[in-house]
Amino acid sequence: MLFNDICPIMNSIGNFFWLILGGILIALVYYIIGALMCITIIGIPFGVQLFKLGTYSLCPFGRELADGPGQPGCVSIVMNLIWVLCGWWEVAVMHLAFGLLFCITIVGIPLGVQHFKMATGSIFPFGKVIQKI
Repeated sequence: MLFNDICPIMNSIGNFFWLILGGILIALVYYIIGALMCITIIGIPFGVQLFKLGTYSLCPFGRELADGPGQPGCVSIVMNLIWVLCGWWEVAVMHLAFGLLFCITIVGIPLGVQHFKMATGSIFPFGKVIQKI
């Protein structure tokens, strides 16, 4: 078997353990808060970003949050600034804390690395898209 044949299997196993060890809970929180943000017109862009992070948190193995085409643009920079000033940086701190917690054991290191990837994506989510690796 080639490495490219093994990668989808390993990604599936990683996503399975990710979901069991809290990935479903993280996605559920992102979706609930995103739905609450979409109640107001002003909150809709922030709710959409939370839906994006929720979708990414369902299966992060084999995917990454990368800059979209033509990003970072002026609007996404301003929206990311508002995102940080409104206190959403706490989500990134939460992912950093969980990443450090998972990295205590050797088995948890891949899950910790995914939390670190989610932390970088959750601090500046505007202008990001989910891509397969």
